[in-house]
Amino acid sequence: MTPRKYAVQDFFRNPERGFFRLSDDGALLGFMEPVSIDGQAARMNVCVQELNGSTPTGTIRRLTRETERDIAQFFWKGSDTIIYEKDFNGDENFHVLAVDAHSGALTDLTPFPGVRASIEDDLEDDPDHMLISHNGRNPEAFDVYRVNIRSGELTLVAENPGNIIGWQTDHDGRVRAGIASDGLHTTLLYRATEADEFKPIITTDFRTSVVPQFFTPDNRRMYALSNRGRNFLALVLIDPASPDQEEEIFSATHNDLDGAGYSRLRQVLTVAVYQSDKPQYHFFDDISAQRYNRICAKLQGYDVALQSSTKDENKFIVAAYNDRTPGSRYIYDAVQDTLDKLADINPALAESDMATVQPVSYQSRDGLTIHGYLTLPVGREAKNLPCIINPHGGPWARDGWGFNPEAQFLANRGYCVLQMNFRGSTGYGREFWEASFGQWGLAMQDDITDGVQWLVDQGIADPRRIAIYGGSYGGYATLAGITYTPELYAAAVDYVGVSNLLTFMNTIPPYWKPMLTKMHSMVGNPETDLERLKATSPALNAEHIITPLFIAQGAHDPRVNKDESDQMVAALQARGVDVEYMVKDNEGHGFHNDENKFEFYERMEAFLAQHLKPSQPEST
Repeated sequence: MTPRKYAVQDFFRNPERGFFRLSDDGALLGFMEPVSIDGQAARMNVCVQELNGSTPTGTIRRLTRETERDIAQFFWKGSDTIIYEKDFNGDENFHVLAVDAHSGALTDLTPFPGVRASIEDDLEDDPDHMLISHNGRNPEAFDVYRVNIRSGELTLVAENPGNIIGWQTDHDGRVRAGIASDGLHTTLLYRATEADEFKPIITTDFRTSVVPQFFTPDNRRMYALSNRGRNFLALVLIDPASPDQEEEIFSATHNDLDGAGYSRLRQVLTVAVYQSDKPQYHFFDDISAQRYNRICAKLQGYDVALQSSTKDENKFIVAAYNDRTPGSRYIYDAVQDTLDKLADINPALAESDMATVQPVSYQSRDGLTIHGYLTLPVGREAKNLPCIINPHGGPWARDGWGFNPEAQFLANRGYCVLQMNFRGSTGYGREFWEASFGQWGLAMQDDITDGVQWLVDQGIADPRRIAIYGGSYGGYATLAGITYTPELYAAAVDYVGVSNLLTFMNTIPPYWKPMLTKMHSMVGNPETDLERLKATSPALNAEHIITPLFIAQGAHDPRVNKDESDQMVAALQARGVDVEYMVKDNEGHGFHNDENKFEFYERMEAFLAQHLKPSQPEST
């Protein structure tokens, strides 16, 4: 029996209440909800409510008044201040703002136009200050400042000589390490105190990663994720006095580690996290492991993630989710061992109507194992289905298991959805990543094509009703798919995708410039690889495209300039080929405002239905 058809808005609207965070003392609960201010479109704004134990009580107070764009995230600074970031029209030049949770007084800590700021350290033990970085002095480099969260006064604590692409603080909030890059080589810099000069302790080529995570409790050694001398990123301990002698703490057998956790309260290493087919956790201390197991026992059938805690680690915000629902949020009281529900994130969607997400794998034509996820429509036989091929963005990122509103939306419309972690996807080791170098439009695209063939060979896909859809690099892969294998796809949707590898690298944000040499090595150098880059740029080879195409683009996209989409549209229109083109003047790299998301997915739905006819009888 097929499930009922849910409205587009049901999949993509903001939650009525979500993004819960606990103040340090547990007296206040912070969260976001969509609020319409002065009759304008509702945007996600931060609210607070008092807690009586684990129960929200009393008046909800809204602290922010954002009307142009949703607030993407926020966190508590102590028990009295909310910190959040905002940009303008999607330009990613984020400001950092502080708002008093009691008075509502708002302070823009980085009120500099055209400057991108971010938070380096919340200085948990300093109630009045944080460390932030911004590129106001040099658009290509980020300096570190200590900022007073009440007055906004900034004090420079680490000036970037121009080649540092990352900073690391110790547990006292002192800037003790940095990662410098000349594009092809990366150097870990270290200093014993902030009065000392930075000294290089480890230099590798960019293919090798040594990324500090945090210091040991005595601030003398560093935990880091490293793949020096190994294929996979492992958690290691590095002593600056003997930096070439890594002590391996933990590694996963077949995957890179994504990160590690540390308890400031108990001053112990707590967890390593990574992804195989599903999220995985390796605990180092009994308290963390037993807490996690107690919570899981109360939420069987769901994966669990801890999202926030009080400073005494007695209460936690718990996310419970699976592949068929974004799930619910709870407060877990570790002292009482109780779980109190705060909200369902999307009650409009019945979990029983959503599709399961199956981890799958297949072989590439040159023998690599490609892992991915297959979402099949509920209530339909997995045979001769219309299918959507959905390569991820990045490209040096990966798809993971969980609730994906796009895949569920498409499955609800009768499509099967295949997401594949083609070569270059992260999490599968250095060798798999390096196999993508110089392979945009070539072997990376072959991995996607081989996934299509696998679907057809399995009998799942109707070869006449296959579309490709992706965003960012996935948008490039969409355009490459219909340029170099035009017979494969009946329709294509390119969302903020690269179309010309030559112009793309000329329009990157200034703060990417220090890594441009690395990009040339990984993608291609316009001087030495000109012919290959031309041959693998869809906009320069548009004469091969016969597939109906829908393009969506944000006008203020700093990563994939609007010109990338304009070029593609112009190249097709010059041939008299009609292309549907959607541009939003108040968006950047992807659409974030609800009304734009709804319009995009509604238009995508109509476009795919026109060309794939998902409701027609299955062909034999």
